[in-house]
Amino acid sequence: MTDLARLFDAQREAFACERYPTIAVRRDRLARLKDVVTKSEARFVAAIDEDFGGRSSHETRLAELYIVAAEIADAQRHLARWMRAERVATPIHLKPARARIERQPVGVVGVISPWNYPVQLALSPVAGALAAGNRVMLKPSELTPATSGLLQELAAQAFASDEFAVVPGDASTGKAFAGMPFDHLFFTGSTAVGRAVARAAAENLTPVTLELGGKSPALIAPDADMRLAAPRLMAGKLLNAGQTCIAPDYALVPEGTQAAFARDVERAAAALYPSYVANDDYTAIVSERHHARLAALLEDARARGASVVEINPRNESPQRGSRKMLPALVLGANDTMAVMREEIFGPILPIETYASMEDAVAKINARPHPLAFYYFGRDGASAGKILAETIAGGVTVNDTLWHFVHKNLPFGGVGASGMGAYHGEASFLAFTHRKPVFVQPRLAAARLLYPPYGATYEKVLALLKRLSR
Repeated sequence: MTDLARLFDAQREAFACERYPTIAVRRDRLARLKDVVTKSEARFVAAIDEDFGGRSSHETRLAELYIVAAEIADAQRHLARWMRAERVATPIHLKPARARIERQPVGVVGVISPWNYPVQLALSPVAGALAAGNRVMLKPSELTPATSGLLQELAAQAFASDEFAVVPGDASTGKAFAGMPFDHLFFTGSTAVGRAVARAAAENLTPVTLELGGKSPALIAPDADMRLAAPRLMAGKLLNAGQTCIAPDYALVPEGTQAAFARDVERAAAALYPSYVANDDYTAIVSERHHARLAALLEDARARGASVVEINPRNESPQRGSRKMLPALVLGANDTMAVMREEIFGPILPIETYASMEDAVAKINARPHPLAFYYFGRDGASAGKILAETIAGGVTVNDTLWHFVHKNLPFGGVGASGMGAYHGEASFLAFTHRKPVFVQPRLAAARLLYPPYGATYEKVLALLKRLSR
């Protein structure tokens, strides 16, 4: 038996001995997880910086550690309500019976997390699974080995392995992990890998939550205030150097405004980052392979007729051995270009034009449903109409990314961008079985519907039909 199977069996056995942990047990586990994040801040900052070859400490502390700690604190604050059974009204023809929905842990949960936010996207779902009363196994990304190793070390110090354990390893470990008979499997990553994870989980009929990606559009309406929109768009685009699953992946602008839009966003980017190569606020690309992939996207766009504008206010030259990549705008983007067919995951913003709002909606709807959609415009009625005509995992109007941060908004994809949701109570419910319970009293009219069937049965059935009208 492999170590992975032994660990899984130990967690399953432990869960069998404690199928409904008390609120005190759950709060204790959440407190220990919070300590993992808050008491090792400097070590996480250093580990992620090492893995990226340059990661802004400000981004790590805000977009990773703060978000996880806040998620845990929210769970601790609302756990009693989340655990409480849901009261369900009983229709008159079933009275005096009672009904409720109990919230029950599912068992052993598997979490497969990605490299781009190697703490936040690992521990946020773990927090939800622990709050729901489950045992958890985490497989972090092999592309961030320093961070994955630190997660394994700190988890082993804070938790028994049959409570929560981190399982590092390469792609073969990830494949074996996805094939384990978990009671729920949570995956964050690319759509292509998500399909493989879903197929592996299907062999065990394991329910899955898939947080994937796709091409998230930013639609700039004709009435958009560009002094407001440009810095908000570029702040969302350049966070983590664009290596964010909900980063705006392309911009849709009215015909005739492309050059002015490019100037506006270039100025906004220069204000956010006066320099790039030597700027500690700006994050590097995670690996040489990803850096080369992004460079190839730009070369393909140029070869197919696009104009590529690098944003380089200080006229910097890339440093030898550095993976810092200058942001770039792709003017004249179209569907023949790889940059408009693939998720970018980097500091490249293609700009596509539209003739009318109907044309813009048609362009968005012709592509797979995105994980996020951003609308910039002053007219609320127009925004509402566009949102009704498009489908996306989540939306922020007149800004980017912020729907992800709102703890009371479920976060997740739709179609090719994923299935299921988490954050806040949605995280708790993602790892919970909502078990319906019907309690029949000693005296119940149900016996009137038992066989042998006759006149009484017909009268009762006729009454039920009248009550259901």
